[in-house]
Amino acid sequence: MSAISLANLTPREQLRAGRLTYRIAQLLIGLALYGVSMGFMIRSTLGQMPWDVLHFGLAQNLPLSIGQVIIAISFVVLLLWIPLRQMPGLGTVANAIGVGLATDGVLSILDAPSGAAARLGFMTLGIGLNAVATSLYIGAQLGPGPRDGLMTGLSRRTGLSIRLVRTVLEVSVVALGWSLGGVLGVGTVLYALLIGPLTQQFLPMVTVRLDASEPVVQLH
Repeated sequence: MSAISLANLTPREQLRAGRLTYRIAQLLIGLALYGVSMGFMIRSTLGQMPWDVLHFGLAQNLPLSIGQVIIAISFVVLLLWIPLRQMPGLGTVANAIGVGLATDGVLSILDAPSGAAARLGFMTLGIGLNAVATSLYIGAQLGPGPRDGLMTGLSRRTGLSIRLVRTVLEVSVVALGWSLGGVLGVGTVLYALLIGPLTQQFLPMVTVRLDASEPVVQLH
């Protein structure tokens, strides 16, 4: 796998780096697909995404919906960006707010399937869509979402692969979410193990190339 070139830009540079209309469209598609993927995973009842194990555990103990918890946790995670010197952007803000709203919206119209095969299909589709969605909005280079910015920031600062960093983060979040009463399942385990490698595969395909003069970070 070749290195992934993601520009390390300030918010202003992100907006002035070219191909803005295309990049915003890719960002919005990615965020929409992310909300859909979360809805499919939750409705499969075969295990939530690792971060959703935490979100669900918190929602069980707070007068908030899962979407509202997602938004709150997003801004908490952004505080962890400070020591990593990770640059936010339009995509960061859109993700912090939009994914939570999209997830609540999808859950309001998507019913849980009946039958093991349908549930398995929901789980599989959720994992695949999430990897594509993650790659799309990171690749738009308008700033990653809070959680994925933590992933890329740690990868850049430590030199470790996205695959390894993502897997470690997901497993850690599962443990914390479970301790708070979150629900685990086979979908949780498969997501934690597969999302890193899948994102590693999809991200080079959809990363929008900017001007050669822009500074880049090489993620392996």
